[in-house]
Amino acid sequence: MDYQVFVKNLITQGTDIGLKVLGAIIVWIIGSWLISFTNSMITRGLTDKKVDETLVKYTSSAINILLKLILIVALFSYFGFQTTTIAGLLAGVGLAIGAMWGGMMSNLAAGVFLVFLKPFKVGDFISAGDVTGTVKEIGLFTTTIDTPDNVRTYVGNNKIFSGNIQNFSTNPYRRVDLKVQLHQDVDPAQAIKLLKERLALIHNVMTEPAPEVEILKFTLAGPVLAVRPYVHNDHYWQVYFDTNLMIRASFGEANFPSPKYPWLPEAPGK
Repeated sequence: MDYQVFVKNLITQGTDIGLKVLGAIIVWIIGSWLISFTNSMITRGLTDKKVDETLVKYTSSAINILLKLILIVALFSYFGFQTTTIAGLLAGVGLAIGAMWGGMMSNLAAGVFLVFLKPFKVGDFISAGDVTGTVKEIGLFTTTIDTPDNVRTYVGNNKIFSGNIQNFSTNPYRRVDLKVQLHQDVDPAQAIKLLKERLALIHNVMTEPAPEVEILKFTLAGPVLAVRPYVHNDHYWQVYFDTNLMIRASFGEANFPSPKYPWLPEAPGK
């Protein structure tokens, strides 16, 4: 074969492939923008109609994946793949994915149940799938949770749905559970009276139900008190920390001795 003809054909074919790749990139950019625009319009429409935020985000996720799949099929067609070939390829990919990640369909099914059974919604503070935090999104396969230390965590829907779910946001208030170890020489009744009086002064502690301060158990060091104020969900941590500060300050002002633990060695010089 003539070398010049070969080079010419190579340049021609390279140019055609380059133009196709460039065209595919442009199609992908424009298509992605259109998908984003369409998704945002649908999301805005659902939001304006006061549709539940959890359902809105789930629908948005499903539409985004469906339209991206259509765009990928269109790009395959652009490069000359037949529809039957594409279907076969997708089926093969689906089988491979199914073999590698057998739980994908269970995550998908669990996501549907989570959206429609509503054990929690976006914005709720929950404990599920070994993760505790605020729900940001329920997706097709995973639920997005922001933990209290601001770590975004993705949990498989099936792991959440197949285990216990604690929703701390469903009820309007919850109880703060704290324990206080008393010295064996401290009068528990005096300590209980003091803590109840001081709990009433802490901002956002509810008066109904009234705070509970009772003897929880006895140890070798002395009685252990259960200190349990009730608080609205929004103020839980504020009351939690303020109660700890109050206990320390109150016992210091009352000159209550610190508890001694007989099973621990004495500090040097004692």
